[in-house]
Amino acid sequence: MSLMQRITTFLRSPRGQQLVDRGRREIAKPENQARLRQLASRLSSTRRR
Repeated sequence: MSLMQRITTFLRSPRGQQLVDRGRREIAKPENQARLRQLASRLSSTRRR
């Protein structure tokens, strides 16, 4: 079984669905969105150097 197949199978499982739902709830929080924006800006600025 390839890695992609294993990931797909996991994400379709009940545990995988719980993790996906938790991730969606966490990303909806404003403080986490701000952290991600800061991380993205740091990563994009280091690539330009």
